[in-house]
Amino acid sequence: MLVQLKIIGFLLVVLALLHAAFARYFNWRAEFAAVSLINRQMMYVHTFFVAFTVLLIGLLCLTSAPELVGTPLGHRLALGCGVFWLARLAIQFFGYSTQLWRGKRFETAIHVVFSLLWTYLSAVFLWVGLN
Repeated sequence: MLVQLKIIGFLLVVLALLHAAFARYFNWRAEFAAVSLINRQMMYVHTFFVAFTVLLIGLLCLTSAPELVGTPLGHRLALGCGVFWLARLAIQFFGYSTQLWRGKRFETAIHVVFSLLWTYLSAVFLWVGLN
């Protein structure tokens, strides 16, 4: 399980860093031009904090995998992370419209890749948290 947590740590750090490109990739400048200042800034701030949280979870896995696996507090933290990523997996299917990806090769591939990633993260964290 230690190796799995290290792999997860690496993947989450990469995912957190990818958030830096969201505004440019999704063309937020043009997309949010008509949105009020508070809504535009909330989007940027919330994206930052999601990325920051993902980064911290990744760093926790990279630096404290033995503690996650071997201590009661580690199990509770892992269980919390497992519930977090399980909720993210549910949102993948129930929070986003299939119109965003169905029939589009690249978007479908991204949907599948992230569905598998959320499943992997959920399974490992729940396994650690419940054992």
